[in-house]
Amino acid sequence: MSKYIPTGNERVSLPTISENDGSIEAIGFLYMAQKGMIEVRGDENEPLMRPFVCRKNGNGAFDELSFDEVSFDRRSFWIPVMNASSDGVSLCATYLAPVGERGFGIRLVLKSSSDREFRFGLKGRWSKSVHCVNEEKLLDGIMNCSESHWNESIVFDFCCGFPLFSFAPMADRDIESCFEKSSDGISYELFADCALKAGQEEVLTVYWGIGFEEVAAATSAKEMLRRTWEREYGETVARLDSLISKMPSDRLTRIYNTNLFFCLFFSTGITLDTEELVCATSRSPRYYVSAAYWDRDTLLWTFPAVLDVDLKLAREILLYIFGRQRRNLGIHSRYIDGTVLEPGFELDELMAPVIALASYVERSGDRAILEKERFKEGIDEILEKLFSKKHKSAYLFESFLQPSDDMQKNPYLTYDNMLVWLALNKIAGLYPEKYSCLRDAAEKVKAAIYSDCVAVDREGRPFFAWSVDLEGEHEVYDEPPGSLQLLPYYGFCEPDDEIWLNTVKKIRSPEYEYSFYDQPIAEIGCAHAPYPWLLSLCNSLLSGHDEQAWRELEIMELDNGIACEGVDPVDGSSRTGEAFATCAGFLCHSMKVASERSSCND
Repeated sequence: MSKYIPTGNERVSLPTISENDGSIEAIGFLYMAQKGMIEVRGDENEPLMRPFVCRKNGNGAFDELSFDEVSFDRRSFWIPVMNASSDGVSLCATYLAPVGERGFGIRLVLKSSSDREFRFGLKGRWSKSVHCVNEEKLLDGIMNCSESHWNESIVFDFCCGFPLFSFAPMADRDIESCFEKSSDGISYELFADCALKAGQEEVLTVYWGIGFEEVAAATSAKEMLRRTWEREYGETVARLDSLISKMPSDRLTRIYNTNLFFCLFFSTGITLDTEELVCATSRSPRYYVSAAYWDRDTLLWTFPAVLDVDLKLAREILLYIFGRQRRNLGIHSRYIDGTVLEPGFELDELMAPVIALASYVERSGDRAILEKERFKEGIDEILEKLFSKKHKSAYLFESFLQPSDDMQKNPYLTYDNMLVWLALNKIAGLYPEKYSCLRDAAEKVKAAIYSDCVAVDREGRPFFAWSVDLEGEHEVYDEPPGSLQLLPYYGFCEPDDEIWLNTVKKIRSPEYEYSFYDQPIAEIGCAHAPYPWLLSLCNSLLSGHDEQAWRELEIMELDNGIACEGVDPVDGSSRTGEAFATCAGFLCHSMKVASERSSCND
């Protein structure tokens, strides 16, 4: 089974670079008119793109080398570098998606221990293109490849009566380009021939641009070529290095920074057709609900990590949320253009924009943003929706779906109503002239939680129920995507609150169905995915179980080091939800909070 090492920038994603041979199985980009993501792919026999090296034999023909040893590293925790070797020949391939560019580049460095003639470059096959929003659908259109004077090479394009997208290479030295169309797709090669002396090296850099049609794609590649590899690489490394943080160990530092960049570049992006910033669960199709938007995922998980490192991006995210996404805030999931994907009301998602906006204002001091009409009207609309969900007499608010997106058993969720308490207080602070009265409403919510959402076990110990129906029924349960363990983190109660301590003890006990208390990864699962959740580990970092969580992170495989949903309880390898970009954000924020708290206590 191949392991993948993803990379990308704001405009293009390379989610499936194989660690077996450095092949690129697909390239992806967001497309507003299509409400999601488009991926250009190879097939099971030939990837979309792979580096290759051929050595001239005694008969004058070139034989392709198969590399015995292949290893990968990441420069600045994000730029993949492959080193491959065989029989005295080595190839180094660096995969760079320069920040701000509409494309990516691959630099190949070939060396030999003896004097020989070689042919090296890139080859592959474009077999299909797919539309990704949760499910994958094959795009029906015409795949073309032709020679172009725009890049003195070949250009690929996809048409559905008119151009939909194009991609094109451009090299930093003279190369040969050839292609062949067949029923399997379009096969191609880009290569240079060279005579290497022992110890000498040859370099070939191929830039790939994407665009709406041929000119845009070819000139996107030309832009990177003109700016030079050294400049693109240097500026990208400088940007990445400016965001790097150190964690308690080298391994934890690697996990934090790699996941930070995966979050930044795979849970946000700029669309190819409208050039707008959008947010999504993940720009990798390996995540089972990819390229769609959730309020909770973006604003409670990604946003805190963004706020830790990039206030400008945080502001742009809020403008998008209170712009395109505003009309359907609180609805289960949406397309990137804001229209409804999966219906169903979720209370935590309705509160998420308020919490994110308040966090941004508190961190940045940018109160001017609050004067924009989209935010004033957005808050009014959120409150109108919220109070339409209030119980007729109790100060609790119902939710149709739980934080896992599964159907609730009882309509009044303790965690969700805690977020209501928090959001009402935040609105009162954001707009005190208009909404200072909401502080009283918030206190009524808190009082209702303590009076109506607290149950008593057989030993007479009070604990927070997961949900209640206000008619005598309550549920003992918890969900990592919205855990009762986070009540002190959000300031609802103190860490020594007896009721909260009893709650945490109950859901971490051997008797609890989804507790993995006796496993190396002793985190909590739920019915949605009955494995220890990585989000549960995040909750542990934020709720006083950080020593345990740090130990677990030291041994967890994750999805080849990238955040996933559920993990194996023994080795922490991915069991569900690979390439979970928004979770990567919450992991990073949780690690940063726990690390800074530990530093303060030392």
